[in-house]
Amino acid sequence: MKEHTEYQIIEKDGVPMFVLVPYKEFIRQKPFQEKKVYLPQEVVEKHVLEDKSLVRAWREHKDLSQEKLAKRMGISQAAYSQMEKPGAKLRKATYQKIAEALEIDAEQLKV
Repeated sequence: MKEHTEYQIIEKDGVPMFVLVPYKEFIRQKPFQEKKVYLPQEVVEKHVLEDKSLVRAWREHKDLSQEKLAKRMGISQAAYSQMEKPGAKLRKATYQKIAEALEIDAEQLKV
């Protein structure tokens, strides 16, 4: 059974302005908020203006060679090169592995 939560309403001149919510309640509702994904301008330009995949744009932004990034991922350079081709169909786990090697959030590769 859910426990009753008391909210505190803060008013100004009799008009409700804010509601204080217990922290546990706030955390429980937080997953419903939209997650914002940010990309550096250089990544956007490489992706949009130069028609490069986001994976390649991020790698170049981080100033890494295919070989170095592949090594971080524990795969061959040839295997990695297939992943950054425009239109490559990558699995969620692959995006996660690339993101970890690039030290970014996986959502930044799927915008």
